[in-house]
Amino acid sequence: MSNLPACPQCQSEYTYEDGALLICPECAHEWSPQAAAEATDAARVYRDAVGAILQDGDTVTLIKDLKLKGGGGTLKIGTKVKNIRLVDSDHDIDCKIDGFGAMSLKSEFVKKV
Repeated sequence: MSNLPACPQCQSEYTYEDGALLICPECAHEWSPQAAAEATDAARVYRDAVGAILQDGDTVTLIKDLKLKGGGGTLKIGTKVKNIRLVDSDHDIDCKIDGFGAMSLKSEFVKKV
């Protein structure tokens, strides 16, 4: 089975290499593998628990209680987090929560306000 990416235009899985280009036999679209890799890195979309797109500076609320490691307490459901910053890691939101300080959250546990 081929490990080539699907066509970015028609999503066909039957792409093939021709020199330095990738070609789709169904729609005749040609692209370079480097351009496809850069486009997927630049186009990362962060979504909250209900599917809304998150951006830097958004305000979100927690949708479940979260226990903090190290005996720091619990963040309660409905806690509002202002001015989030999105980062590319396992915990994709960096924020500062009043009374708890700076921490990282997963976008699957928040809802955009």
